[in-house]
Amino acid sequence: MDDVLKEGDAFKKGDVRWKGDVLWKAADKLRGSVDAAQYRDFVLGLVFLKYVSDSSGEGGFRLPDGARWADLSPTTGGIGERVDAAMGAVMRADPSLDGALPQIFTRVDQRRLGELVELIGRVRFGAEPGARPARDVLGEVYEYFLEKFARAEGKRGGEFYTPAGVVGLLVEVLEPFRGRVYDPCCGSGGMFVQAERFVLSHRGRPDDIAVYGQEANERTWRLARMNLAVHGIAGDVRRADAFYEDAHPDLAADHVLANPPFNMSDWYRDPGDARWRYGVPPAGNANFAWIQHIVAKLGPSGRAGVVMANGSMSSRQSGEAEIRAALVEADLVSCVVALPDRLFRTTPIPACLWFLDRRKSVPGEVLFVDARGMGTMVDRTERVLTAGDTARIAGAYRAWRDGGHSDVPGFSHAAGQDEIRSHGHVLTPGRYVGAAEADPGDEPAADRVERLTKELLTHLEESARLDEVVRDVLGRSGG
Repeated sequence: MDDVLKEGDAFKKGDVRWKGDVLWKAADKLRGSVDAAQYRDFVLGLVFLKYVSDSSGEGGFRLPDGARWADLSPTTGGIGERVDAAMGAVMRADPSLDGALPQIFTRVDQRRLGELVELIGRVRFGAEPGARPARDVLGEVYEYFLEKFARAEGKRGGEFYTPAGVVGLLVEVLEPFRGRVYDPCCGSGGMFVQAERFVLSHRGRPDDIAVYGQEANERTWRLARMNLAVHGIAGDVRRADAFYEDAHPDLAADHVLANPPFNMSDWYRDPGDARWRYGVPPAGNANFAWIQHIVAKLGPSGRAGVVMANGSMSSRQSGEAEIRAALVEADLVSCVVALPDRLFRTTPIPACLWFLDRRKSVPGEVLFVDARGMGTMVDRTERVLTAGDTARIAGAYRAWRDGGHSDVPGFSHAAGQDEIRSHGHVLTPGRYVGAAEADPGDEPAADRVERLTKELLTHLEESARLDEVVRDVLGRSGG
């Protein structure tokens, strides 16, 4: 490691992944000395503290003496106490981080902690000639680490991380240029980060959107607050269970982006809740509780994009079919997208996207998109959506929204209410898009076998004829 990260090394263009990997491997040495439930907080907290120290004086952080990275010399005793004190100083300097940073560093192996502090200390997040802006770099490093933790933690990683390609698709379809953006189960805040990126990429300003969220899991809520601070996003993100306590009861959201837990059976259920306008969700599955909560949070022109388990499109048990039918008949569903498998490393459950709209531009229709054949495998177990995949799906939605859609067999189809009723309000795209049209140059398999067999027999006959000619010539020449 010593010959890879030099003293004062700054992140330059293209550095994030390989230098992040160096830091990840170094931090991984501490795994055995840190409680598994706190390891993620431990590592991300240290990286965040280094950034704050490097950029002290910028972005509102003004750390007192004794709380800077230079004061955390690993060669002297009490390293854990000094890191905890520095975390406290950062939270006092920025009230929005109150309670968000870990103060657990006296509980770990102090020798290994010192080694990691020394290594992280070699990398600078502050601006230098040839270096990228500190906040941009930290944001990418933080996201890189979140992705690594999600993969390492398997199924539990899905509690706080949604694949970037899926979030990007939601954002490209919803186009949250401005207004109030809400996520009722915000995990580590990735939806907010992507929404802000979308705004900035279209020459908007960070304050064109205001973010609101809540998260029931305390550790994940801490990650979200740190993530917002990393990206310079001011947001109202509270720790609360959306079903037990609506943390934003008066919010009328312009955009909702959400990836709720799939098929959650252990949830707080009040049958008399005013949010269940389209039917009381079953006690054993919260899928339609999430959808109805999201509908209840939409403003008069609000739109939502929600990741759901595939069962939500066709389930018939416990009143779910009736709720789905009521949502369709209320003309709230604008689009349903069937996603390819293996996008979510953290769960084998197939997923889909529901798009909801309070004021649809094409009333009485639902656009169905079958994207199951899309994506690119990055290894044997994980698929990602490419920029081209996102552009094609979002382009189909925009064309439909703007009145210029044409059905593409096997990919997209706009269905009216009568057609959806004829399918019993089942919303599985495969029922509607049909089979893809064969390319004119394609050939049915049976015809191809017959043609190739004939060609082979012809070649064999020609070979036998030439063999006879050669034998005849050789015989006449006395060979």
